[in-house]
Amino acid sequence: MSDQAKLLGGLRVLVPRGGIWGDLVSQALRDRGAQTVIAPLVDFSHTSEEDKLVDALKALASGEFDWMTATSATVADVLKHHSAEFHERTKVAIVGEATAVAFREAGYPVTLTPDEDNNTTFQLLKEWTEIDSGEVLRVLTLRSDVATPVLTTGLIERGHNVTQVLAFRTIGVPASVHIREDIDSGRINAILVASPKIAEEVRKQFPQLPADTLVVCVGENTLGSAEQLELAVNGADRQAEVDAIVEAVESAIDHSDMLD
Repeated sequence: MSDQAKLLGGLRVLVPRGGIWGDLVSQALRDRGAQTVIAPLVDFSHTSEEDKLVDALKALASGEFDWMTATSATVADVLKHHSAEFHERTKVAIVGEATAVAFREAGYPVTLTPDEDNNTTFQLLKEWTEIDSGEVLRVLTLRSDVATPVLTTGLIERGHNVTQVLAFRTIGVPASVHIREDIDSGRINAILVASPKIAEEVRKQFPQLPADTLVVCVGENTLGSAEQLELAVNGADRQAEVDAIVEAVESAIDHSDMLD
């Protein structure tokens, strides 16, 4: 048994998102000895820019875009919901292992994804050679309403013609009574906080966390939001466990899908 498995052996970790993301993260944690409880604290709803999205997808099908980008697996669900079609001339750049799995399962093309050891939005901007060629590209970026527009901003700063659309909204989901009881009693030992929105939900839904419950934040933006919310990041003397959980998440997926 590895040192990581020993560290996480028997630890019950709440995974706050379902779908492909939740499955990948849960498997990575279980491989290291943890027990996981998938209890989504966020879900995804229809965009407030529905008309704009429909128009953009029509333009996508007709080949008006050189590239389309996605940094969340939920984008694949949105595309399927709208029966979206890709023109053969349009290339697709995506970030995140969960996003890649979702696109491939949906039968959508994937032209470019960053190196698997550094599958982030920032790395995509580094590896995407076409955006520094001097040619002005027309790019469609699809993202959540709470995502930080890192990719969109990077493309605009390089002089490209970017159509950004909020493809879906991220909304909070109340935890079940059973989950709340497990957290209040300490039967869940660690809560994974993987985005600023999840940090908000944890703070709102579980205001009185047991003192020994680990709150494990993944990503600098998430940690910053948790600190602003005064969400206790407990267990300074259990840093090895915290590090092992973060490493498990980062080995499974890109944790920056709250950045477009």
